Formats: sequence, C-alpha cells, structure tokens
Amino acid sequence: MPQRIKLRLAFLSRQRPPESISRRVAMNVAIVTFVGVSWPFAGSLPAQAQADAAMSKDMLLVGNHPLQARSAYQPHPHRYPDGRYILFVGHHAGQVLNPQTGKVEQNGTSVVDVTDPTKPVYLQHIPGVEGAQMAQACNGKDLPHGDPDKVYLLRPNGDLEHQVWDVSNPAAPALLSTPQTGLEGTHRNWWQCNTGIAYIVSDLRPLGWSTSRGLQVFDLGDPTKPVLIRNFALTGMQPGGQDVFDGTNGVHEATVSEDGSKVYLAYGTGADGVIQILDREKLLKGDPAVADPYAPTPANLVYPELGRLDMPAHWGAHTVYSLGRIPIAYDRGFAIGASREILVVASESRANECQEAHHGVSIVDFTDGKHPYPIATYRVRDASIDFCARGGRFGAHNVSPTYFKPFYPGFIVVAYFNAGARVVDVRDPFHPQEIAFYIPAMTANTAPRCVVVDGEERCKTAIQTNLAEIDDRGLIYLSDRANTGMHIVTLSGAAKATVTGQ
Repeated sequence: MPQRIKLRLAFLSRQRPPESISRRVAMNVAIVTFVGVSWPFAGSLPAQAQADAAMSKDMLLVGNHPLQARSAYQPHPHRYPDGRYILFVGHHAGQVLNPQTGKVEQNGTSVVDVTDPTKPVYLQHIPGVEGAQMAQACNGKDLPHGDPDKVYLLRPNGDLEHQVWDVSNPAAPALLSTPQTGLEGTHRNWWQCNTGIAYIVSDLRPLGWSTSRGLQVFDLGDPTKPVLIRNFALTGMQPGGQDVFDGTNGVHEATVSEDGSKVYLAYGTGADGVIQILDREKLLKGDPAVADPYAPTPANLVYPELGRLDMPAHWGAHTVYSLGRIPIAYDRGFAIGASREILVVASESRANECQEAHHGVSIVDFTDGKHPYPIATYRVRDASIDFCARGGRFGAHNVSPTYFKPFYPGFIVVAYFNAGARVVDVRDPFHPQEIAFYIPAMTANTAPRCVVVDGEERCKTAIQTNLAEIDDRGLIYLSDRANTGMHIVTLSGAAKATVTGQ
C-alpha cells in the first residue's frame, strides 16, 4: 500500500469521517458519533429521524461513491498485479443516465478505482441486460492457462448469459467469451483463480431440469475457451425428477473451502433452505465406476455429497461459508470436540417492514463429516431502534465469504439491510457476539420501499445494505440496494483491537 494511503488511513482511525460523507450526516453530528456507541439518545428519536443519519459502533467511514444512483448488489474488490485495487460492482435491473456517456444505460457493472479508498474514482460502467448482479475477477497470471498480462472479469448478464471480460485496462473493458448463453436465472458465481474452475448459477429448465436455478461447473482456466464440466442440483430437480422447483429454492450460490477440498451449495434464499456440502474432487470428476459420471441420475447427484441440512420452511440459505476448524478453548480437555468445523449460513430477508420471519445467520457444526447441525444463531437485537418501522427489509442478506486475515476465521461481516453491516465475533461459535456495526446515511438518491398491509400501501425510505465484501487491506465494501451507492468502512476502537490484536 502506498505510504500516503497508509498515513491517510492512520489519520482516519483517529479522526472523524472525511468530508465526502453526505451533508445530511454532517448536520446530525449531535446525534451521531463514529467511535464507540453512535447515538446516545437514539431511542428517543422517531424511526425516520434515526434512519436519516449514519450510525456506527467501532467502525469508520473511509470513502463512498454514489455509483450513478444504481441499485447495487455485489461489490467485488480485486487487487491488480501492479498493486491497484479495482472494485467491480454488480447492479440489479434498472436504467439511469451515465454522465460519462450522456446516455441512459441498463444497469450492469460499475468499475471503480479504490486504490486510494478515501477518493474512489469511477472509471466505467459496463451496461447489462436487466442488470448484471455479480462479479468475480482473476489475474491472468493466477489462472492455469490465462494470459499473464491480463485481468479477467466473470459476470452474469441479466437473465441472458454469463460473460468473461478483459479488464486489464479497467477503464476500457472488452468482451472475451460467453461461457453460457440461452439459460435464464443467471445469478451468483464463484471463480477459483488458482484452478480456473468457476461455479455459476443458471436456469436449467431448458435442459429438462425442474429448477430455474441450478449449478453449472465450468473450466475457465483459459477464459477465452470456456469448457462446461457438468450441471448439478439436488436430487428431484434433475430431468425426470418427481419434484418441481423454482428460483426461490433452487441453488443460490456456491462457495469453496479455504483448502479447496469442499464446495458448499446454498439452496432457497429465504424459504425452504437446504445446505449441501460436497467433495470437490468427486463433484468435478464424478463416479469413475459408472459409464457417464456426469449424467443427471439420482446416484450421480448424491455421489459427491458429504452432508446436507434441510432448514425450516420460513428460513432459507442465501450464503453458506466455511470458517474451517475453530478451537473451542473451554473444551480443550475433552477427547471429542476440542475443535469444530464451522459453517455460517445466512437466510435472506425478502419482505419489507418485517412482513415475514426474522431472517438471521445460523452457526452450523459440521465436525462429524456427515451431519451438519445448528449450534447457535446471530440476529440483530438492538432494542433502542424499531428497525421494522424504519422501512425496507430488516434482516440478514449475506455473510461475506472471505479468507483474508485478520477477519478469517474468527470474525464475519453480515449485510443486514436497514441495520447496515454488522461485524460478529465467532471465535466461540456457540456464542456469537456482535462487536461493531455501520449503518450508512441516506442521500437524495435513496429510493423508497413499499409494502401493502391490510390492503393499504405505504412507502418509506431507508438504507438497504445488500452485501459486504472485504479486501486484503481489511477494508469492508458495502453496497446498497436502494440506490444509495457504495461505502468503504474500516474497524476502529475496541473492535479493531479485538480483530487485529493491536
């Protein structure tokens, strides 16, 4: 990291946020502080007045950007070989004016230089077709057959296709290939740069499956020559299966363990959830004892499965993320269980103003290698704020799946819609503890969210923190579903000391 940025971040750890914060925050300094507890008398304020201002505990705003007022889904920070940090932000469907081109463009992918996180620079918008919600990037030198002088971006293009772009010059992206076309329901993707294997979500119904979201495994070791390895989903979803599924309980995303040996599939974002743990080698190669190891037979679909957990009807699995094995200090004297293999599972809130169950994060023990079992939950429990009355969604959306120190494996960052981003200490997975949070301020771009209750519609404006991602500098990137843009935050105070040990 350049010395001037280090100095700037050090300065920010001791001072108030930069002037790039919206004027609305500056006008509320009597309400908000940015170190320690952030609103000493917030409980006495109306819900809307609370929602207007940024709120935080042991987290600081480093920088922000409005992202042309586009509804943002996934922020993906990527470090280039030359040391630059480029943020790729996937957007939901919609269209707004791009001031750089003077044209109204369908939401796609924003490309932002965040090398200096205090001064994000918007480089380019890559239009999509009804959005391009996800983004994954790999340096060519890290791929098995990539061009070492190039950087590649993998993204879904609306419900049309998955694409690979050459983003070596992030200000001038160029389309390279389309790993899959003609299958709708494109969604989350995970690209292992060291192996080139990409796990992407697509509508498999045109191929005879009964789910609009299934897993497609590709070899993108050479991004210019995508190779489909196999299609995959739960038994019953395959062609000729007995069950009928849709996008609400199909595959939402795949993540991979730090050591690369396991693949975790999340089914059903906010209802009828299933988590499935797969042996990666068996998933990629199939059963060598059968003539066609990739044929979508029940036996072939079960073959790579190590374990499975079916969740209640009112909870889903948006994100499944492995923390690896965590030592349990107070169980160190026991013959069994002195350390546990731990998964975290986020269920997505999908209804405004709490017209649903409270969606949170499950802490799941997968130590015995076959039977995942919930041992704890994390949910925001702040009685000083009526989050249901603030408007929009209140509940979990995702857990940032990162293997960067110092967060991994003891700390997770949860995107919690109108409750912002929450940092949770899971070093004792049986007793998760929230240690910090950041709720961005609304701006003039923040769009209202509506709900119909007892036959009457009402609309309120609130922050909708959609996803949180972490880079190798320890910076946390927040995207906002309600058009507020992107925020870069960092830990401070006691939370910083807890996480970093300094």
